[in-house]
Amino acid sequence: MTDTRDLFSAVPRSEFDIPGKSRGLIDVVRWRYLLRLLIRTGVTTRYRNSVLGWTWSYVRPAAQFLVFWIVLGLFLRMDRGIENYAVYLFSGIVVINLFSEAFKNATTSIVGNAALVRKVFLPRQLFAVSATVVAFVHFLPQVALLLVVCLLLGWIVQISVLSVLAIFAGMVIVMVFALGLGLLFGAINVRYRDAENIVELLLLLATWASPVLYSWTQVEDALVGTLGWPQWVLELYLLNPLTQAVELFHYAFWRPVTPGAFAIPPNLAWNTLATFVIALATLLIGQLVFRRLEGRFAQDL
Repeated sequence: MTDTRDLFSAVPRSEFDIPGKSRGLIDVVRWRYLLRLLIRTGVTTRYRNSVLGWTWSYVRPAAQFLVFWIVLGLFLRMDRGIENYAVYLFSGIVVINLFSEAFKNATTSIVGNAALVRKVFLPRQLFAVSATVVAFVHFLPQVALLLVVCLLLGWIVQISVLSVLAIFAGMVIVMVFALGLGLLFGAINVRYRDAENIVELLLLLATWASPVLYSWTQVEDALVGTLGWPQWVLELYLLNPLTQAVELFHYAFWRPVTPGAFAIPPNLAWNTLATFVIALATLLIGQLVFRRLEGRFAQDL
């Protein structure tokens, strides 16, 4: 009878894995069957036992748009100099909504799945990635609503290949950036729950720090014209990945239906590449911090 110990002794030690050792985001691809399960669960359970169901995906952004449009556009007259302000406003809101949901859900994904993390080994990055994908799924009805409005305004006649590329580029920048921040704050949130409050503050600032309710030209007039700050301050503002994603959506949806649109931001193409690199760097930093701290997730939870 063969001794089992002899069989194991014949296997090189390099072939054994350390229990609980993760390969990072690579494991998300290797465990894609579980990723699909988490995404399906996140999508189907969000509106469970809800009368309106998926209608809420249209109602909430529509209500948000109406509040901003009435208060800021009609009452405060922030629409001055911005034709088709409704389309301009909504095309920026959908970008911020995608970032907000993906970032917030990725941050709380580990704590929210504490029972699984404590009992079973699986790549913890799965939770943040699935939260980001679920946010993207809920983002699609908002884009569909925006697209219907633009089609009624003649968008299909003015659309170009660059406009379509701008849509995809904006979505990729936002999702990579949100996932990177979600991994970073999600790992910290396991030990220090203050991270959730910091994320709430960042999301509050995100809407106002990007040209969603106003135009980038107003920022230029205020910083360079009124305050006399150097031009590089404006360029730094435009290198915010959220600012770039919002401007890409304005380029794709608002400009084709607005003959009197103001000039596009300078270096829009180069800034798209630069902000993608920034978002990718954020993802790498978030992954490094996540892998550094994930060894204590089970104990801290």
